[in-house]
Amino acid sequence: MNEDFPRTLALLRQEKEISQRQAARDLDISQALLSHYENGVREPGLAFVRKACDYYHVSADYLLGRTLDRDGAVIDAQELYDASSEKGSLKGSIAATLQKKLLVNTTSLLFELLGGTGSREAVNAAGSYLGGALYQLYRMLHRAAGGKDKFFALGGTAFSMDAVDAEMRLARVSFAQALDAMESEDASLPAMDSTALSQAYPGLTQSLTQVLHSTEEETNRLLGR
Repeated sequence: MNEDFPRTLALLRQEKEISQRQAARDLDISQALLSHYENGVREPGLAFVRKACDYYHVSADYLLGRTLDRDGAVIDAQELYDASSEKGSLKGSIAATLQKKLLVNTTSLLFELLGGTGSREAVNAAGSYLGGALYQLYRMLHRAAGGKDKFFALGGTAFSMDAVDAEMRLARVSFAQALDAMESEDASLPAMDSTALSQAYPGLTQSLTQVLHSTEEETNRLLGR
């Protein structure tokens, strides 16, 4: 059993907002045994995996960390097309390797398409927006790991008051304006239908589809749909 299984099992229970005792009762095992499963102390048999999948309404592939799609669409992190120059897996986490490849590939496709438009404004705005998102996640991790705010040129108070969020919103405005300008000038915009993308960028489009699906799935879940 891989290391993603116990973490996923525990997160699914927490997402369901039930206690370990309640989940164990519903799954017809002892709380102690469920605790061992969630902490990776013991490995369950196939019968439990099947029962847990039915209980949490996910596929076995999702529970085992082989896919980020709860319905079971499998993308192997080792076989997924990788647009980055750095190959191989990230240490200690199949999930981290998969996420890296999905996002690197999707970002590569975005800038391939934007580069074809010839709009420097759109390219720069997209870079600023994505850079802001990465900046925030990295700085939050830096803080959590005990890093000091003085490492960064942007003050801690400004960061805590969402100054980077403001910059990202302006980047989105600039991006929208750049697209408007291209439309008004009848600029050559890329073909965005799935057939055209799949033919031009087969490996990258696979990642794009997964990222779009996962984002929509999570958003619809939050909206109760």
